[in-house]
Amino acid sequence: MFLTKRFLIILTALLSFTAMGMLWPIFYKIGVGGILLFLVACLKDLFSLYSKEADVTCERELQNRFSNGDPNPIVLHMKSLYKRPVAVKIIDEIPVEFQDRAFGLKAVLPPSEAVKLSYELTPKRRGTYQMGNIHIYVSSLWGLLERRFTVEQPSSFKVYPSFMLIRNMEILSVENKAKVCGIKQVRRIGSSTEFDQIKEYVPGDDYRTINWKASARKHQLMCNLYTDEQSQQIFNVIDKGRGMQHTFQKMSLLDYAINASLALSYLTIQHSDHAGLVTFEQKVDSFVPASSKLNQLELIMEVLHKEEASYIQSDYSVLYELVRRKVNKRSLFVIYTTFDTNISMERQLPYLRKLASSHVVLVVFFQDDEMIKLVDKKPTTTEDYYVHVSAANIEYEKRMIVKNLRRYGIQSILTRPENLTVDVINKYLDLKAKRVI
Repeated sequence: MFLTKRFLIILTALLSFTAMGMLWPIFYKIGVGGILLFLVACLKDLFSLYSKEADVTCERELQNRFSNGDPNPIVLHMKSLYKRPVAVKIIDEIPVEFQDRAFGLKAVLPPSEAVKLSYELTPKRRGTYQMGNIHIYVSSLWGLLERRFTVEQPSSFKVYPSFMLIRNMEILSVENKAKVCGIKQVRRIGSSTEFDQIKEYVPGDDYRTINWKASARKHQLMCNLYTDEQSQQIFNVIDKGRGMQHTFQKMSLLDYAINASLALSYLTIQHSDHAGLVTFEQKVDSFVPASSKLNQLELIMEVLHKEEASYIQSDYSVLYELVRRKVNKRSLFVIYTTFDTNISMERQLPYLRKLASSHVVLVVFFQDDEMIKLVDKKPTTTEDYYVHVSAANIEYEKRMIVKNLRRYGIQSILTRPENLTVDVINKYLDLKAKRVI
C-alpha cells in the first residue's frame, strides 16, 4: 500500500487546522473532527483496494527484433477484475540504455474489460536489450491510497540495423519508389549493351540497332532491343575506425552507415544487382561475397548487427589486398568513412587510386552539423571570430577532399548523417543511369 499525493495534502491541511487550535480553539475542533472523518475515508478506500475479487492482469507484447533509430511499438494487454473503474499508473521497466527515469503510463480500466495500451521505444545503438517487470499502481475509490501489482515478465529483444526503411520501400512500387523516398529521377545517357530481344523496325527506332541478318530472314527490317545491364556487384564497405564513433543525435556514424548499407543492399537486389559487404579497420572483420540470393539481405543484416567501431586508425591497404584477391569482376565499392582533413585523406589516397583503377569507387563521408551552425552564425566577439574561422577552415578542408578525390576519378559524397541513406541511393541510381557501372 502506498500513500498518494492527495492523501498527504489533505492530512497536512487537517494538521494545520489542529495546530491553529492553539490560538483559536474552534480550529482545533474542526481539525480533530476532520482527522476522524479522514481516517474513516481511508479505511473505506483501503477496503476498496483489497476486496476479494481485486486484481489486475497485464501482458507485454513486443517484437523480437527492433529497428535501430526507428520508433518500435510495445503493447500492454491489461484487464481489471475490480467491480468499478479504476485509475492505474503503469511503470514498465524499460532497458537501462534508454535512461528514462520518468517513464510511466496512466489509464482508467473499466471493470472486467480488456484494454490495450501502447508506447514506443527508439533505440540508438544495436545490441541486446533487457526488459524487466511491470509495476501497476491501482488508485483507491477516492484516490487516497494506491496498491501495487507487480507482473514478472522479464524479456529481451535485439536491435538490428534499420529494417523499417526496407519495409516502407517494399510497399512502394519500383516506379514510384524514388518519388516517395525523395530520390531524384535521372536522365539515362547512352545505350545499354545487354541484348533483350528482336522486334520489327518502326520509324523512329535507332537505325544503328538494325539486325541485318534477322532482316534478311524475315524480308523486313528488324532491330535489336537492349535492356539495362544487370548482375553487377555492389559492395558496401564500412570503415570501423575511431572516427566512426562520433555521434549525431545520439546515434554513431557507424550506425548511420550500417542503416544506409542495409537500405542500399535491398535496393541493389531489387534492381537485379548483386549486393556484398566488407567491414574493416586494421584487418578485414567481415566479408560477404556479392550475391542476389533470397537470404542475402538476411545474411547482411546478421553480420551488421554485430559490428562495433574500434579506437584505432583504419588501414586501407588491407581493403585493397582483399579486393585484389577476392573480387575479380568490375564492381562498385561504396566506402563509408570519415575524413576530417585533407592530410588524413591523402594517407589513404594511394590505395583508393589503386582500387579505382579496376573498380568504381564511391567515398561517402560526413558533414558536421555543429560546424555548419558555427560557420552560419555571425560572430560578435573576438572569441566568436576565432571559432568561426576555425569552423570555416574545417568545412573548406572537406570541400577540398571532395575536389581532390574527383581529380583522381574517385566518386564522392559529402552529406549530413540524417540525409545519408537518400543521398547514397540517389548516387547509386545516378551511376546506373549514366552507365558508370
